[in-house]
Order: sequence, then C-alpha cells, then structure tokens
Amino acid sequence: MKALLISQDPDETAVVSLALQRAGLNVARYRDVPDPVPFDADDPTQLIVLATPEGSPLPGVKAIRAQEPTPLVVIAEHLDESTHTITLESGADLVIQRPFSARLLIAQIRALLRRAANLPLFTLPTLSVHDVELDPGTRTVVVAGRSPKRLTHLEYRLLYTLMIHKEQVLPAEVLVEQVWGFTGDGERDLVRGLIRRLRIKVEADPRHPEHILTIPGVGYTFSPES
Repeated sequence: MKALLISQDPDETAVVSLALQRAGLNVARYRDVPDPVPFDADDPTQLIVLATPEGSPLPGVKAIRAQEPTPLVVIAEHLDESTHTITLESGADLVIQRPFSARLLIAQIRALLRRAANLPLFTLPTLSVHDVELDPGTRTVVVAGRSPKRLTHLEYRLLYTLMIHKEQVLPAEVLVEQVWGFTGDGERDLVRGLIRRLRIKVEADPRHPEHILTIPGVGYTFSPES
C-alpha cells in the first residue's frame, strides 16, 4: 500500500514518513501538491498526508480534492475553530495540529485506513445503460463498441453516480457529496472540471455531448437516449 506525503520540512518529513511506514505504507514524498496527483492503477494510493507550513491548509486541501477522493490527513499549526471546521468540510478526513505524537499519529492512520476499506470494485457487476458499459473491476468505460477508456477514481465515481441515476438531474452539490464525500457548497468548479474530463473519454464530440448533459442552473444528468 502506498501513501503520498506532501511536506516542506525535512525533519517533519522524516518523522511522518516513519509513522506511515510503521502503519504499513510505502511513502512517496513531495514538497508541494503535485499537479496532477500521480495515478497508478496497479499500485493505488491509499492515503495522502498534507503537512502544511504556517497559514491555512485550505488551498492544498482543495487542490488535492479537485483530483483525488483518497483519504486525506492534514497536519497544520494551531487552527481556530472556524478554519478547522472548514478544512474538514472541504474534504480533509483528519486534521492533526502541531505538536503531535508520532505514536498517536500511527494509530490514527491505521484507524482511518480501516474505515476507508470499502467493498472491492471487482465484486460489483458491470453497469450497462444503453450503449455505455462501465466495468468496476478494471475501472474502464466502453461507449458504443469503441475502445475501452481507463477512468481515474473520481471519473469512475462520477460516471457511476450519473449512470445509476439515469435521467435524473443531480445538482452539483449532490455530486460533490457522492463523488468527493463532503458537503459541496461553493464547489461547483470541482464538478465542472471533472465533467469536462469525463466527457473527453465518453463523448464522441465533447463539445456536443450526447450522454452527460448539463441542465443550466440545475445540474447534470446521464441521458444516453435523449
């Protein structure tokens, strides 16, 4: 299992790396949030740790959540209650404030990984709606017999959500909750960007979509027979 550690302090990087390794994770280290966050279907990331310097961790949290739904731990200086709350609502799963105990960090990481363990995707059946087939096992989509397209975690979760709610219009806030797992006020840009990337893989002409439709002022719908 793999973890991404984003940290600029070499001493803290060493401490947190050791904690992650003790929790059973291999560690890939970065000084800043990578863009894009690296994706490896054969060795998926199980956890991301963002150790921020002084200041609000929100920009880093939002940059990560725009790409990844992976469990996210934030390590930060003391936060006031409002910033702490907003950080959690913006997608952090756990916020740890300095100074922290390495032993407790290991226990918290293990607990978070246990809670994040979901039903393996390969146990879900292939989802087929009209000319679109979504295979959870390989996380690929086939449209009208064309070559399979590999999806990222977020693309898969978005398409799955839209397909199981075929013909229903889902507001952006609902999609944020279903795909990213946190409340979605003010996060319409997350959905808009992900919809754009998903259309490139699903639509014959992404500029004139036939499957994933925008309902202006309301939200998005999967309507392949429209």
